[in-house]
Amino acid sequence: MSKKIVCQKNSMSKKTNNISTDLQGVSNLTIEAITGITDIVESLHYKIISLAGILGKPNQTKTTGITGLVYRNIRSITKLAGVGIDTLLKQLSNIIGEQDFSPAREAVLSALNGVLGDYLVKKKNPLAITMQFRQNGKPIDEQTLIQEVKKTNGKLAIIIHGLCMNDLQWNRQEHNHAELLAKDIGLTPVYVHYNTGLHISENGKNFTELIETISAKLPQRTKIFIIAHSMGGLVSRSAFHYGKIVGHLWINKLKKIVFLGTPHHGSPLEKGGNWIDIILDSNPYSAPFSRLGKIRSCGITDMRYGNITDEDWEGYDRFEPSGDNRISVPLPQKIKCYAIAATTVKESSKIGDNLIGDGLVTINSAFGEHKNTKYKLLFPKNHKWIARDMNHMDLLNNKEVYNKIKKWLR
Repeated sequence: MSKKIVCQKNSMSKKTNNISTDLQGVSNLTIEAITGITDIVESLHYKIISLAGILGKPNQTKTTGITGLVYRNIRSITKLAGVGIDTLLKQLSNIIGEQDFSPAREAVLSALNGVLGDYLVKKKNPLAITMQFRQNGKPIDEQTLIQEVKKTNGKLAIIIHGLCMNDLQWNRQEHNHAELLAKDIGLTPVYVHYNTGLHISENGKNFTELIETISAKLPQRTKIFIIAHSMGGLVSRSAFHYGKIVGHLWINKLKKIVFLGTPHHGSPLEKGGNWIDIILDSNPYSAPFSRLGKIRSCGITDMRYGNITDEDWEGYDRFEPSGDNRISVPLPQKIKCYAIAATTVKESSKIGDNLIGDGLVTINSAFGEHKNTKYKLLFPKNHKWIARDMNHMDLLNNKEVYNKIKKWLR
């Protein structure tokens, strides 16, 4: 065999190996991206950044117990080498499909939808969550809900969760705001379960339609209250906005909204993620790695500035530095709106309140305060309260927070 042929074969072999290596590398990047985002989701919920976490050594790197098990399961599925995202999702679907209903199963689905929910819908994947009213983690039919509302003299509390979460997670450390409100002031709670990976405006439209379907069947005297955590507050504002446009009747029954740690003007963590994209894209050698960050769902990128309408994102590349292009949407008129902001620090300070906040949302964002007056949300002074020495998730089970909600909704 001639040296020329040998060289050609060696050259082809090297090219084949290089292609194989590149393909494996792309596969690994995809796997690492999903695993990395899973780490972010876990961090967002269970290792909220504290002052020590930012300026010093984090207190904990991974969660434990059943929560840790849930996220480890996602990682272990994701790390199956050499397979594509659709194959991974198919395997996850098969595994989840074999499981009985449980908080752990619901947590996996909620986290997955928060990270990849828009992709799941696009691919018509059965793991995509459909918005619905639920109680005890199960869908509730209209007739049952209407009968329960009648028993409480027409007081309906709609409870809506935040990013990557689900309705069962309102139960935290043996505390549930809604259950106590039902006992203490006679409200009928119903929970909204939804795909947090979709655009907030898409969920807003779905939410207003969902409420409208039961509104006409509720007693005429019904009073509707909304308690919203984090992203749920943005979805609620979006629902009111679109409900008013199309003339939905439920908005006439809505009396009060309580926002718990809602990022009305975005979350600094998502803004940070966007700046990482920009920095990586600026260098031709690092640009390919920016794709890792771009696996973030529409719901997550909407949290950069607090987008709640289609106009806020239509026509823009959500990973480009296009700035804050939101249209101005004020708080619902003639509706009493309340806001609770949390901060991990005990005493007021610029760093603690305006930079760190509750680890995800700053006080200014939670209160709708903004340098640009057109974006400023006008919460009355006595409708705002700062919960100190607690993080974003503590808003779900803190007794002081509960007492404030109860006082406002009486």
